[in-house]
Amino acid sequence: MGKNAKAVHNGKILSFVPTGEYYFKKGIKAYHRRDFQKAKKYLGRAMQLEPGEPMIACQLAIVSTELGEFEHSNRLLHVILEDLDPGLVECHYFLANNYAHLGYFKDAYHHAQLYLQMDPDGDFADDAEELLELLMLESEDLEEEYYEQDDLITMQEQARELLESGYFSKAIELLKDVIKEYPEYWSAYNNLALAYFYLGKAEKADDILNQVLKLNPGNLHALCNKMVFAHYQNQHNYVSEMLEPLKKVQPLNSEHQYKLGTTFALVGEYEVAYFWLKKLYKSNFDADAPFYYWLSYAAYYTGHKNFAKNIWKLLLELNPDKEGQEPWNEKVESANGFEDLTGSIYQKLESDYVEERLFALFLTTVSNNKDDIITSKRLSQNQKLTHLEKEYISLIRSGKQSVTADAQAVAELFYENHQPIGAVESGLYLMWFSVFVEGFKADIKLSNKQAWAGAVEYVWHRLRSEKVSQQELANRYGISTATIGKYVKLVNELLD
Repeated sequence: MGKNAKAVHNGKILSFVPTGEYYFKKGIKAYHRRDFQKAKKYLGRAMQLEPGEPMIACQLAIVSTELGEFEHSNRLLHVILEDLDPGLVECHYFLANNYAHLGYFKDAYHHAQLYLQMDPDGDFADDAEELLELLMLESEDLEEEYYEQDDLITMQEQARELLESGYFSKAIELLKDVIKEYPEYWSAYNNLALAYFYLGKAEKADDILNQVLKLNPGNLHALCNKMVFAHYQNQHNYVSEMLEPLKKVQPLNSEHQYKLGTTFALVGEYEVAYFWLKKLYKSNFDADAPFYYWLSYAAYYTGHKNFAKNIWKLLLELNPDKEGQEPWNEKVESANGFEDLTGSIYQKLESDYVEERLFALFLTTVSNNKDDIITSKRLSQNQKLTHLEKEYISLIRSGKQSVTADAQAVAELFYENHQPIGAVESGLYLMWFSVFVEGFKADIKLSNKQAWAGAVEYVWHRLRSEKVSQQELANRYGISTATIGKYVKLVNELLD
């Protein structure tokens, strides 16, 4: 029955609008029938309608565990404990089970103990004690190096999630710690380079990749990342030079095949991308959402259109936010935008960095879910928001003028030229909000919006080693080159 379905009763038309509770009950019924896919679908819809209801999120986490989606289940359980209802202590037991399945025994032990401390007579107390006994037996056979590896995998996974969510500064801090502790863990170096690149620090990112290739010659991830960076910086000659040697690589490792396939797809080399990604698909590769995304694009642009559409359906099951970003959708220019990723906006709002929280508020203003976000309990109960962000929220809600109106106006100028906002473009906005915060602290007037926009964009392009002249940006923003030169100095001083 559709959202606006109607029923005729005694000659009258009665509207039927399903609620979160309605879908929750349907999800529970499907769960008891052990139809976990349907349960996931109904509970996911219930959570969309009532995102702040912890019981819905908890039941969806349980269903995700039944489906073997342990990491997704863990994310939901952490959201419940950290944001929705810290008193729902059963979540600790469910986390302990999930971590045990994933092989993260230290985390499993930690959450099982927490559950027993918080609710020693709870419904799962006996199960938790049994799990602890099993973990103790398991730990007797584990060497110290295994626990170190366990920590390393956990930290790397955290860093990857931070990168995907746009927490670039936080990811950098974590990855630096990883490298300090594990100086030959090359994956951390590569992710650190990505984080710097997304923040607009292209030279720093390139230096890190060169360091990797010096210490670990032929590192495939570093070579692929160098080509991707060159592609985004329009260094076409370098991309062409890199293509031929990378096309000759014949990796046996599925991880390397995945990296090659997605890299070739990203730079538009769809034939080679399709070869590697389809090969993985046929080998029952443990696929994630980005895999299906790039496989669909590569298939579509190599003429396998029906296959591309079938793969896109699999992608939407994992990431419904990608709907509307299909390669056959002519309106889509870039499918890496943040604007309608409501979950990503909420995550940024809870960042430890004020520039990321301000960026999230700007994203809210251009989101299709603006009203839901700005009136949400999750926003009103956010303890990290300072007076500055609260002023910004007042501006969005009621138009109440404050200094944040200047921040919004400059971001809107960027949005005219840089949208959708993908991982690369987000660096420009983050740079602006960093400048804005420092300017606010220094009591510098930010009234000349065009000058600030032109200067910040000029510095951003230069940090990414992209050729752009002050005259070009002066023309774009309708100001003189003398003005932009003056403001470039101010931007550099504030950034320093």
